[in-house]
Amino acid sequence: MSRIGKRPVSIPSGVTAEIANGILTVKGPKGTLTLGLRDEISYTVDGDAIIVKPGNDSKQARAFWGMQRTLVDNLVTGVTQGYTKVLEITGVGYRANAQGKNLKLQLGYSHDVDFAVPEGIEIKTPDNTTIEISGIDKQKVGQVAAEIRRWRKPEPYKGKGIKYRGDIVEIAGNAAMTELVAHARGLVEEALRPHDPQRLHEHLTPAQQIDT
Repeated sequence: MSRIGKRPVSIPSGVTAEIANGILTVKGPKGTLTLGLRDEISYTVDGDAIIVKPGNDSKQARAFWGMQRTLVDNLVTGVTQGYTKVLEITGVGYRANAQGKNLKLQLGYSHDVDFAVPEGIEIKTPDNTTIEISGIDKQKVGQVAAEIRRWRKPEPYKGKGIKYRGDIVEIAGNAAMTELVAHARGLVEEALRPHDPQRLHEHLTPAQQIDT
């Protein structure tokens, strides 16, 4: 049984949900979202909750159960709170500037990149190295963020490029340095460890063991 799927999706105040013609429609303060329903899954609007459960005992129904519940929950969250992805730009001369329905990017190319902001998406640049992508559709917000990042992914030498906020960019050479430091630390710890006569005896040759 899916631990996620068995939990009903709460419908908060100010939000309505309706099922008609194989479509779930959720309306809230921020807008309206829809979801096409799968035949293997049962969806029911019951008071202030949406109940999602397998429509039959098939393996496919159980496989889709948790995911469909998550998608329904995303609709409710989208129309009430919305979603935001934040990108950060690193690099000398690299910058971004939101201009209405256009995002202008300067990423070290011979020309500026003009990115058209899709319908249903809002892009802000609080400063010239931060890009905020917002919208009610989680999938679309994530897709737009990925498309912008694709123009200049972080490179592995100095970390220059566009990254998601919170991402750690692995700089080339850092892994080798970390391994070298760990090895050196191990040697120091071994040198400082009190000597065990029995361990030393085991590493002697038979002639040396007789002399001891």
